[in-house]
Amino acid sequence: MREVVFLRKNEKKWREVEDMLARSAAINPDKLADLYIELTDDLAFSQTNYPDSKTTVYLNGITAEIYQAVYKNKKEKSNRFIHFWAYELPKEFKQSQKHLFYSFSIFMIAVLIGIVSTSYDEGFVRVIMGDDYVNMTLENIEKGDPMAVYKGEDANSMFYYITTNNIRVSFYAFVMGIAFSIGTAWILFRNGIMLGAFQWFFYKKGLFLTSFLTIWIHGTLEISAIVIAGAAGFVLGNSILFPGTLTRTTSLVNGARRAVKICIGLIPIFITAGFLESYVTRMTDAPIGFKLTIILGSLCFIVYYFILLPILLNRKEAFVKPSVTLEEVSHSLEKEDAQNHLTTL
Repeated sequence: MREVVFLRKNEKKWREVEDMLARSAAINPDKLADLYIELTDDLAFSQTNYPDSKTTVYLNGITAEIYQAVYKNKKEKSNRFIHFWAYELPKEFKQSQKHLFYSFSIFMIAVLIGIVSTSYDEGFVRVIMGDDYVNMTLENIEKGDPMAVYKGEDANSMFYYITTNNIRVSFYAFVMGIAFSIGTAWILFRNGIMLGAFQWFFYKKGLFLTSFLTIWIHGTLEISAIVIAGAAGFVLGNSILFPGTLTRTTSLVNGARRAVKICIGLIPIFITAGFLESYVTRMTDAPIGFKLTIILGSLCFIVYYFILLPILLNRKEAFVKPSVTLEEVSHSLEKEDAQNHLTTL
């Protein structure tokens, strides 16, 4: 059979497979499994008769992709919870890397503003943190226990209050995205200035290392989660500002669904951060190595799960996609067939 005839005979079926893969949420696993069997037969035929052709390359790629879709669907049914955390959520973070960059940039600019403002005006920290907090901290410094604020309450009560407060802040950062992302930017800006002013206040008192090794035990997860919640807010806001080819309503619904998924993924992070702040941060006399292990371990987790893992999964997924499209195969065969026809004439 001529290759172009083979293509025309099966093109409709192959396009059906492509359409099903494009609509991953609506995949019929039984139908997909049947098509997979037919595709493997087509691939075997193509490898035998056209081993070096684009048709074989295309079929090899789409067969691998359909296998992954069948396997992923089966795995998702067997354990939806694991699939969400191991695959679905990291994939969402990969699609939101741009929003995460915006969130991180705004937050860091605000931190720098907080640092510069406090360095030039010592009263700035009182405007940001409040007189009561600053006075209490100064008293703790005079007593020789600058981080005593983390020991003042019952650990269980502190855990409940801190965790719910952090979740509330992240919820605001997400929901305020509805105001065309401006609300989210404001919350990030406000929290960034507070962090910069707070950290520089301790630096001016000669207590930067002490404060760093204490605050960032829980702050590594807590601050990272707030920045990521900001990314969720930008996903929501940008879905309104830039709907693309979708209607603004449809784009908003899709953006809200994606943003909620990100926020759900942050809940365990906030719970862990609340636990650390309530039960571990108060251990101000703990060895430096112990503190650094928690800080660096938290940082490695954030970088791996929210940045590196999404990239790795995306590369793995891209690897099984066809390296040539059906249109390229069709165009190539039509051109080749036309040249053969001219040669025959």
